[in-house]
Amino acid sequence: MAAVPSQIRGLQTDEEECRILKVKVISGIGLAKKDIIGASDPYVRLSLYDPVNGEITSLQTKTIKKTLDPKWNEEFFFRVHPRIHRLLFEVFDENRLTRDDFLGQVDVPLNQIPTENPNAERPYTFKDFLLHPRSHKSRVKGWEEKKDSKGRRYYVNHNTRTTTWIAPIHQTTSEAPSAASQTGAGIPQSLSPPQTPVRPDLSPQRSPNREATPESGSLPVGWEVRSAPNGRPFFIDHNTKKTTWDDPRFKVPVNLRKGLSLDPNDLGPLPPGWEERVHSDGRVFYIDHNTRNTQWDDPRLQNSAITGPAVPYSRDYKQKYDYFKKKLKKPVDIPNRFEMKLRRNAVLEDSYRRILAVKKTDLLKARLWVEFDGEKGLDYGGVAREWFFLISKEMFNPYYGLFEYSATDNYTLQINPNSGLCNEDHLSYFKFIGRVAGMAVFHGKLLDAFFIRPFYKMMLQKPITLQDMESVDSEYLNSLKWILVNDPEDLDLRFTIDEELFGETHQHDLKPDGSEIVVTNINKKEYINLVIQWRFVNRIQKQMMAFKEGFFELIPQDLIKIFDENELELLMCGLGDVDVKDWRQNTKYKNGYCAEHIVIHWFWKTVLLMDAEKRIRLLQFVTGTSRVPMNGFAELYGSNGPQLFTIEQWGTRDKLPRAHTCFNRLDLPPYESFEELKEKLNIAIENTQGFDGVD
Repeated sequence: MAAVPSQIRGLQTDEEECRILKVKVISGIGLAKKDIIGASDPYVRLSLYDPVNGEITSLQTKTIKKTLDPKWNEEFFFRVHPRIHRLLFEVFDENRLTRDDFLGQVDVPLNQIPTENPNAERPYTFKDFLLHPRSHKSRVKGWEEKKDSKGRRYYVNHNTRTTTWIAPIHQTTSEAPSAASQTGAGIPQSLSPPQTPVRPDLSPQRSPNREATPESGSLPVGWEVRSAPNGRPFFIDHNTKKTTWDDPRFKVPVNLRKGLSLDPNDLGPLPPGWEERVHSDGRVFYIDHNTRNTQWDDPRLQNSAITGPAVPYSRDYKQKYDYFKKKLKKPVDIPNRFEMKLRRNAVLEDSYRRILAVKKTDLLKARLWVEFDGEKGLDYGGVAREWFFLISKEMFNPYYGLFEYSATDNYTLQINPNSGLCNEDHLSYFKFIGRVAGMAVFHGKLLDAFFIRPFYKMMLQKPITLQDMESVDSEYLNSLKWILVNDPEDLDLRFTIDEELFGETHQHDLKPDGSEIVVTNINKKEYINLVIQWRFVNRIQKQMMAFKEGFFELIPQDLIKIFDENELELLMCGLGDVDVKDWRQNTKYKNGYCAEHIVIHWFWKTVLLMDAEKRIRLLQFVTGTSRVPMNGFAELYGSNGPQLFTIEQWGTRDKLPRAHTCFNRLDLPPYESFEELKEKLNIAIENTQGFDGVD
């Protein structure tokens, strides 16, 4: 029998049923890319744990730099109790500035690991494991769990288009290797595959197939149900020799009845004095006995908590913006358009090389003409709007190390003071970002990001005050406010500030010999001002100068100063919230649609039932941008100037909605039910990318 290695983790002493486990982490295949050049710095963390008592020990492999296919070839030994213990493999991407990024994990039981045979070689089993997210729950492929109108759980088999009350059994573990080989994103290890049973995920999945509901009770005498070629059930009344889509067992048509959105329990009770009734054609309408009026819209969907905050119209900003646009004149000695041919999977790198290579920046003021590799399309503004959306997502992604999230939340951004450690060419990237921001302002487009308030103040060369820290770090603000109103001498503070970098604390003097100067009642205001200056200005001075250099190449510095910091944010980034009421009031209808058309009612009901993120995605799908102009949808622009959001009747109900982002137009087929419209619109939003034809 081979000798036991000296360094063994896990249980400290030999106990009954203990075994020595040898694990060899060999390699990873096709890991996720995270940094700006498309590679990761992966390592594996191995944790031996007891499901009841928690972690026993952990260790990690060495980090392999700049690769998506790392090779570790490291062996580890653990003293384990196979029936009780489990081994967790977690793969991380090492990040020098923020916490390491999680790439995936594999949780392996030990009760099926083969045992060494003294008369043979070690029975190693080399196995590819598929990485899973931490929240992963195994699903039965092709199945979906739903509930019927009575709350009963049933299961839809999308493979055979059938339903059953019995929960499906998960695929066997013998199918796992093929799944791993198809994806290629996993870790080969010398272990046998896990044999633990897995529970089906009971969370609903999106599916392009129509919803199938188990029928409740038998059909009336003389009735029969059949399926149309598209799978939709219809009903035959042999008594009258007629067909209908409506289920005769229900007073309300089944396609109107099925939606969760029509369940009053979802939205609470109706307001006082309101009543819900069903029209003769099956549509639900509402009676307001207070005013003796009727309407198709559910009054519960009209409160501001659902429609979103109202747009704060600003006449002063409108006047400033009109003056600003008049002063921004297009140069006469430039071509008609500035062309960019880009790859979608490398939009940041391609844009960086194309824009930074321009020596005469007036060329960037020409009409933008963007083409994505392998896509047909004529860019009349929609593709350019989408480019600003896509490039914003890339430029401001904290994983690239140029920007970081502020201390208060995960939405506002600030410049990363240590960006040079992530990218040696960081200053050229900040100049590029400044040019892109200038192009967005010049062409009337919006960036998909929000910055901390001091960022806009630095652009306007305004002094940063103590109150500006509130939106960045409220705890630090309270500490400085306490110093301002109390005597700080007992704290023994010095004119220094501590900064943590790579796990080490570094001390910086706020003024010459600051470590020797005590903060007192006399000099505490100077101390606070120096802290603010260091926190927001000194550390990022080079990055901010590079950004402003690129921005002011397109936008005159004196002209931008007509705005304050709040207006500058709206000029560059627009509004983040969507006011559905304002959206609806500023929408045009064409080709047979009108505000009172039933399909339009279903459309707005779908929008009202969306969460904030889905509304933004719908807006981006139709207009190419996820932002709303300062004064709302009334000032939405298309390729030829002001262009309201438009819904046009088009096509047949078997088609998905399509968008023309250049004209802010949604082509919406005349669907026959609310559920059908909701489903098809959701599929279009979730699965549409790219351009085909004029846009």
